[in-house]
Amino acid sequence: MKTFLAVFTTSKALSAEWEALDPQTRGERAQAGMKAWHQWMADHNDILLDHGGPLGKTKQASAAGIRDISNNLGGYVKLRAESHEEAVKLFENHPNFVFFPGEGVEVMEVMPIPTAM
Repeated sequence: MKTFLAVFTTSKALSAEWEALDPQTRGERAQAGMKAWHQWMADHNDILLDHGGPLGKTKQASAAGIRDISNNLGGYVKLRAESHEEAVKLFENHPNFVFFPGEGVEVMEVMPIPTAM
C-alpha cells in the first residue's frame, strides 16, 4: 500500500458565500456536514494514518525571512491506498465540498525520502 496526503481546499469566494448564509442555515449545514464528516472518517478508519484536521493561518519562511501569507488549504488527512486512483476516488462527494465551502480535495502520494548516495 502507498501513502497519500489529501489536502482539503477552499477559496475566499466560497468562504465569503458561507459567511453570508444566515446563521441558522449555516448552523444546520455545519451540523449535517460534521455528521457526514465523522461518518466518512469512521468508514475509512482502517486506511487513515493521520486523521488530520483543520488548518489555521499560514506563515512562510524563506531566504527573505518570515511573513504571513494566505492559501486555499483548509485541512488534511493522511491515508493508505493501493493506487493514486483508488485514493482520490475515496473523496468523491466528500462532505468538504458537499456541506462546507470546500472547493475540492487534492490527493498526492507521499514519496519515500531518497537514500544518500
